[in-house]
Amino acid sequence: MTTTTTISSSDLDFNTIKNSLKTYFQSKTEFSDYNFEASGLSNILDVLAYNTHLNGLVANFGVNESFLNSSQLRSSVVQHAENLGYYPRSKTGATATITISVSSSDASTSVLTLPKYSVFTADVDGTTYSFRTTEQYTATNDGSGNFTFTTSAGLTSIPITEGEQKTKTFLVGETSENQVYVIPDEDIDTATVSVNVFDTVSSSTFDSYTNVNAAIRIDSASTVYIIREIPNGYYELTFSDGTILGKAPAAGNKIVVEYLASSGADANGADTFSTTSIDFDSSISGEYTVTASLVSEAAAGAEKESLDSIKVNAPIGFATQQRMVTSEDYKAIILENYSSVLKDVAAWGGNDNIPPIYGRVYVSLNFKDNVTEAVKTQTKGNIISNLTENLAIMSIDTEYTDPTTTFLEVTTSFNFDPDQTNLTAEATENLIEETITNYFTNNLTTFDATFRKSNILTDIDGLSPAILNSKMEIKLQQRFTPTVNSTANYTVAFPVALASPDDVLYRVTSSSFTFDGQAAQIKNRFSSNILEICNATSGVTLVDNIGTYDEAKGTVNLVGFNPTAIAGSEMKITATPANESTIRPLRSYILSIDNSVSAAKAVVDNQETPSVISYT
Repeated sequence: MTTTTTISSSDLDFNTIKNSLKTYFQSKTEFSDYNFEASGLSNILDVLAYNTHLNGLVANFGVNESFLNSSQLRSSVVQHAENLGYYPRSKTGATATITISVSSSDASTSVLTLPKYSVFTADVDGTTYSFRTTEQYTATNDGSGNFTFTTSAGLTSIPITEGEQKTKTFLVGETSENQVYVIPDEDIDTATVSVNVFDTVSSSTFDSYTNVNAAIRIDSASTVYIIREIPNGYYELTFSDGTILGKAPAAGNKIVVEYLASSGADANGADTFSTTSIDFDSSISGEYTVTASLVSEAAAGAEKESLDSIKVNAPIGFATQQRMVTSEDYKAIILENYSSVLKDVAAWGGNDNIPPIYGRVYVSLNFKDNVTEAVKTQTKGNIISNLTENLAIMSIDTEYTDPTTTFLEVTTSFNFDPDQTNLTAEATENLIEETITNYFTNNLTTFDATFRKSNILTDIDGLSPAILNSKMEIKLQQRFTPTVNSTANYTVAFPVALASPDDVLYRVTSSSFTFDGQAAQIKNRFSSNILEICNATSGVTLVDNIGTYDEAKGTVNLVGFNPTAIAGSEMKITATPANESTIRPLRSYILSIDNSVSAAKAVVDNQETPSVISYT
């Protein structure tokens, strides 16, 4: 009779492997009474178990690194992304906007040229950072020796980007050789890279090459390059081989790469800029003063794209194939190019809009915190000029819609047995409120993020054995700013359908405001969708019809509303959703929580405490 021992492929623990080997040997008659622990054979089993354990780990690591979602090494994640045609974002320098002017006594110079890479410095938390212009700008003498530089579009707002200017030069060898052009710098901001290919080492004529991601169309005469991150964190330039990607550098050419090496997010917030000297390309006689005035502080500086971000964006980017046809294409391509300033993007066709408007694509951008209005405006303009006008279908216009935040008012009650924990009821209430806030922070506050009440209640019930059960009441809240002392109509839209009128519960209410000299609020009439203005204290009706709410469309319509004052800068309209269990916002809506009106309340319940019976 043959006895076998099987080692499960998932049992890779050293001791488990060794015990399995011992069990196998003990099943043989010649080793049935053998003392393995006290013998030299135990050392051999150690070696065999160690070798098997190590091989199992290596195989497991190797298989994990073979797939995008399971990879842990950055080099593996980047390689998988590139195989999908997605090139992860490099470090990004913080960008500020300033106006640059020169005053002098020189009336003879008509035009002044500000060269590319002119330096302006700023301090952030005691550290000095250098910001540079990334283009050449010109200014015209106003007749009194004053110059104000403008962009090619005639704007006086000049962007400057943080980073140290660096240059890398390559000589092109024979075409039969495998040409490798590596830029040994992990801090490169690839958005600032310029590549010029000179005919010879001493030549002054050159061809400018364009990043393939910015190329609209490629033919045999195109001059494009690819820049990608390699396993050691440096960056490699790739050109055509002469058959694809257009024109390739020829043997004897000189390649000059200029770029900015960035400090990433460290320079964000810089707002005071100065310069010690600028070598103007145009001669200017006498003394002069250069003044840099702030338009918007430095923002959008960022580290290399994170592994989690790459894993999410690479498959989406692969699906777009560098064209903007579906709404997902818009989302993927915009995120790929502007992830340094954007948290998320929502896009939908005009046919899905309310009301439907055909021939348009609506885009809503959810910017990262602390991104200035100037950067937001510039980003929107760049998306249209660099992306949608070149990659989208003709005759389809892009229209921006600002994100709309819908606040949830979350009221939680739970049965609490104090004998099951050393925490007080108040401490447990605070713990639940913190858990709810963290849930919103980690799972919501982005487009297309759905609130599911059962998920958060599961988290709450698992916090402590003292929480016997819990329930939650959800209300939606939208905010708007009415014009005081002016009669106007307002429509407040919610992202989901609202509950039908009830004979004992209000479905729509508002925050307090002043009307006719009284503190008032809006409520719907019982068993009706008609809205009334009532005294906030006594509930007496002041206006019996100020509008209606449409439960199916999720809108609250105010007609002839004229408050004389409001509390704070906004009014709040609170409504009960038709389905409290699932809140799924569409289009540009984002869910958040209003902690000021959300709370958790304990109800003491000793039912889980064992009864003690004494006998006398």
